[in-house]
Amino acid sequence: MYEHFPRPLRHLHNRLALYTGLASLALGCLLWSLATLPVSLVWRGRSGVRLGRQVACLGFRLYLWWLRVIGVARFDLHELDALRTAGPLIIAPNHPSLLDALMVISRLPNVTCVLKASLLDNILWGSGSRLAGYIRNDWFIGSINLAVAELHRGSQLLLFPEGTRTENAPTLNPFKAGAAYVAHRAGVPIQTVLIEADSNFLGKGWPLLKRPDMPLHYRIRLGKRFDPPIHPETFIRDLQAYFAEALPAPSQEQDRPN
Repeated sequence: MYEHFPRPLRHLHNRLALYTGLASLALGCLLWSLATLPVSLVWRGRSGVRLGRQVACLGFRLYLWWLRVIGVARFDLHELDALRTAGPLIIAPNHPSLLDALMVISRLPNVTCVLKASLLDNILWGSGSRLAGYIRNDWFIGSINLAVAELHRGSQLLLFPEGTRTENAPTLNPFKAGAAYVAHRAGVPIQTVLIEADSNFLGKGWPLLKRPDMPLHYRIRLGKRFDPPIHPETFIRDLQAYFAEALPAPSQEQDRPN
């Protein structure tokens, strides 16, 4: 309904909604980080990991609902629900924005992530991420070993083949081989996930407080599921070619200022 506001009111609403949405995420993560210290004393080991992942799933689902309520964005994520009972696999999406991991985690209660070390050391994200058993990306072979171990325990692994957010959309970053090597060693399939957005909001180089045209629209589709690769180096090239073909061309309306 916010689209029908007069233009000055729509600008004011969009600014307030953007700030409210960002502040809500920061506050929620900070409160959970403060709570994880006493929580981790009670729920240790795998019980703590399960709790951390369930809280992340429910918390991010609530946050995305809040973004819809205040008119920031609309989400079509229901296809991810089919993965809840799919067992161990690597979930491999393209990576257009900072919201990508939140969207996937909000639908899957037993997913672990490979995160930048700076996020695991961050006051907002670190404590909750460590409780949920998320994996640092700066341990090289150690990170791969931890990822394989999590898959063997029955977890699902969220791993972005691009390594970071897409830098020159719509052209994808050169894919990293990590997902292919983990799948090869763990013997689990790679489920591709196609994230479609009508804006580059919070993409690489997007200023945090720059207002997009709202409401934003996000859609996630399940792509092809690949068997564990025999030759990771060859497979990663095939995987990138698949994404380039499967993702739609960007709309000319994308990033129209409001």
